[in-house]
Amino acid sequence: MIFRTFEDGAVLRAARPGDEPGILARIRDLAVYEREPDAVQNTDSALRESLFGAEPRVFAHVVERAGEIAGIAIWFLTYSTWTGRHGIWLEDLYVQEAHRGRGYGKALIASLAAVCVERGYSRLEWTVLDWNEPSIAFYRALGAQPQDEWTTQRLTGEPLRALGGRSLLAPG
Repeated sequence: MIFRTFEDGAVLRAARPGDEPGILARIRDLAVYEREPDAVQNTDSALRESLFGAEPRVFAHVVERAGEIAGIAIWFLTYSTWTGRHGIWLEDLYVQEAHRGRGYGKALIASLAAVCVERGYSRLEWTVLDWNEPSIAFYRALGAQPQDEWTTQRLTGEPLRALGGRSLLAPG
């Protein structure tokens, strides 16, 4: 599915099988940009299963230019108990530095906003690192508002295993 063709020949489209190496390369670029170059554990095969397996629960839009994935938006559905409707969580948005300033990032977010509008979803949300001033400015220019009263909480590693390993029937 093609969402948009750019003047420079780039195409914004839904990801398709075969895009995994390019998507993973942009994920790794994002990790470097976010000062976590060794954090990515994802693989082409894991992406293939997540995006294109029997029951995909994560989705991606890509900007392809000259046969290369230049930008990505990786997302999944959320649900608001207050509105009673789904929304989209934008997990990763990244455009290669060499391709910035061409409108790819804005078009990627706009494609997700269009999915929200088309499907009646109530919100499009994401997080941004507090030191990432260029991205924060970009998001403000789009009309995004910070949710300062909310803080992200995360369980990983040993605390996750410890809590998840407890019997649900055991007291306390």
